[in-house]
Amino acid sequence: MPLDSRPVYLRLRDAIAAAILDGRYQAGDPLPSVRAFAAEQGANPLTVAKAYQSFQDEGLIVVRRGVGMFVAPQAAERLRASERQSFLDEQWPRIADTIRRLDLDLADLLAHQPR
Repeated sequence: MPLDSRPVYLRLRDAIAAAILDGRYQAGDPLPSVRAFAAEQGANPLTVAKAYQSFQDEGLIVVRRGVGMFVAPQAAERLRASERQSFLDEQWPRIADTIRRLDLDLADLLAHQPR
């Protein structure tokens, strides 16, 4: 499924996941409130709440009632492991097929890697 045709809550989830993996949010850091993140992203607060709920269900964020949501300990490591497995299971087979189909080799790929 093309990335932009996925449900909005999954795209928001990806943005939060990227921020955690990139170290912008580290273990113990507060996440923006649902309303603040919704305003920043131009999204419905209920959609943001659904994205946050998916992280809570996975134990990647913890909610402190009346205080906010925080990145759970080991969240980046756990998220990296699950995202890596998802990439290898879902995206890599298509990428590998394209590499074979176009007869690309490692030198071609390394010469054109994004900076």
